[in-house]
Parts: sequence; C-alpha cells; structure tokens
Amino acid sequence: MNVIYILAAILIFGVLIAVHELGHFLAAKACGVRVNEFAIGMGPAVWKKQKGDTLYALRIFPVGGFCAMEGEEEDSDDPASLNNQGFWGKLLIFAAGALMNFLTGFLIVFFLYIGAKGFYTADIAALNPDFPQQGESGVMVGDRIYAINGERVYLHSDVSLILQAIPLDENGTIEMTLLRDGEKLTRTLTLQDYTDENGESYRAYGFTYGGMEEANFLTKIKYTCLNTVDFVRTVRLSLQMLVNGQASMKDLSGPVGIVTTITTVGEQSENARAATENIAYLAALIAVNLGVMNLLPLPALDGGKIFFLVVNAVSRKVFGKQIPAKFENYVHYAGLILLLGLMVVITFQDVWKIFT
Repeated sequence: MNVIYILAAILIFGVLIAVHELGHFLAAKACGVRVNEFAIGMGPAVWKKQKGDTLYALRIFPVGGFCAMEGEEEDSDDPASLNNQGFWGKLLIFAAGALMNFLTGFLIVFFLYIGAKGFYTADIAALNPDFPQQGESGVMVGDRIYAINGERVYLHSDVSLILQAIPLDENGTIEMTLLRDGEKLTRTLTLQDYTDENGESYRAYGFTYGGMEEANFLTKIKYTCLNTVDFVRTVRLSLQMLVNGQASMKDLSGPVGIVTTITTVGEQSENARAATENIAYLAALIAVNLGVMNLLPLPALDGGKIFFLVVNAVSRKVFGKQIPAKFENYVHYAGLILLLGLMVVITFQDVWKIFT
C-alpha cells in the first residue's frame, strides 16, 4: 500500500471526528453549557491552554478528539451543566456533531464542483429499435428518469445504484417514473431479450440514459445538495440491504477497510489531481455516513441520546417523572461495549481480507 494514501486516510478520519466534536463544542458554547475540555486528537497532550472554563488541548494521536461537557456523564448542580439545559438546547447539542459532518460533506462536494462545466443527467438518450414501449404512451428519448420503484433518482449514477440495491422479481419488473414536459409519467418495464451487433443475445431494459446540464452557480448548489442527499440515501439503502439479506456482515467495512478503499482509489486514479479529487469525494461520503450513523437511535450514539431525550420529555408529560440518569448511562455504556465489540469483529474481517 502507498504510505501517502494510508496517512491521508488516517488524516481524513481524524479531521472528520474532530469536526464532529467541534459541532458539539460550538453548540454547547452557544447554549451556555460549560465545556471542561475540548481536545483535538487522542492520547497524551502535547499542548494545553486554559481559557475561561475550558481547557483546550492538542493530543499526540491525530485521530479524532472529544468535547467533555459538565453534566454529560452524571448530573451536576452547576447551572451551566448539560443536564440543566432545556429540551431544545440538549437536542441542538446532541445533533450538532452530525450536522457538522453533513456540512463538511456538503462543502467538500461543493468545492469539487467549483470547476465543473456540466452535470450528467438521467435523461433517456436512446431506445433499442426493438424496445416494445416506444412512443407517447411509453418511453421517449428526452424523458428524464425521476424515480425507480419509488426511489428518487437524484444523479446520473443513481439509476445503476437503485437497480442493484432494490429486490427484483425474475423478470426484473420495475416501475419507472419519468418526467416529460414537467409531467410525471409511470411506466412498467421488464427485462427483454435483445441481440447485439455480434449476434449475441443479452437481457436489458432496452434504453440508454445520459444527458448534460450546463453548470452555473445555481446548478452547482443544486447538484451539491442532491449529492449530499444521495449520500444519505446510500447509507439507508446499505442498511436496508443488511436487513433484507442482500448484504451480510462480511460486506461491512470498518476503519481498516475504509483505509484500504481510500488507498485503492488513490492508486487507481490517473494522476495526483484525480487521486486528490477521488479521495476528497470519498471523504465527503464518509463524512455524511458518519453523520447518519451517529443519528441512529442506538445506545452510546448521539441518536441514542436524542431518543432518551424524547422519551424523557414524553415521560415527564405523561407520568411526571423521567428515567434516572444513572440507568440511561448504564444503557449507553452497554451500547458502547457492544459497538466496540462489533468494531473489533469488523476490523478483524478487514485485516483478514487484506491477507487472504
């Protein structure tokens, strides 16, 4: 493996986790919560500075960081503690890390699109002469693919992504929504047998897609937003595939697997500029991925804390009391142990893949 790409991958992880913690830090400060320590990196501190109530630290290992808030681990009598914040303050603080990850992914994609001259679209470009549903009542060249089986097509690449991710019957039947002159049209398509120029038979839907939309400032913003939303949907489809059995634990990747992927992307790029752009795009995907995963309602994650925040708010309204903080912490500790165990298993799988 190229050491430069390995170091780049480690730096990406470090920055994205540090940015996540920065989100919590900025939200805590904005809400008047006392932050005892804000650290960039992990391990022994190489630099420290006390400013006001907060100790700022730079630690030796550039992998992440943390934001230690008063009243985060246990209740505190300090008026500026996290536990003495109201519902909306806590919600903002818990969600701020993920929101910062989303913003980071958005900004990376936007800067990658700065020099774009145009964007590929999912317009029907051609139909096989034997395609059975040509015409106004069927499919026409110039129609834009809007959705497939209810899954919105945001980008040109979504068509192949959706067709791979959604379960299909033996005929490959799909419900495709098209845009034609601003009107949405639904068409049912199935795989058909066609013959190529060499006389070989193949199965396909019988259309090719691809168009170009000229890039300007507004379309760059538009496609940056669409790309960010598409990243979120990619995570959701991946989780969906795990649940319905299309993917398994063996398909999951942890830090080691992602480092391997980043290295492969860099090594297979045409030149240094292409490698930088491809790795940056992957970093944007990872950033949004981290944001989505952190918002899942699982113990120890920000989403788990938000879940308990909502449960406690409802419980106070209905029963006049909430779940004791120590019991909530037990659940989060148990969740943390399970997540760490899962990470160990996935990391072992990633290492095993490298050697086998």
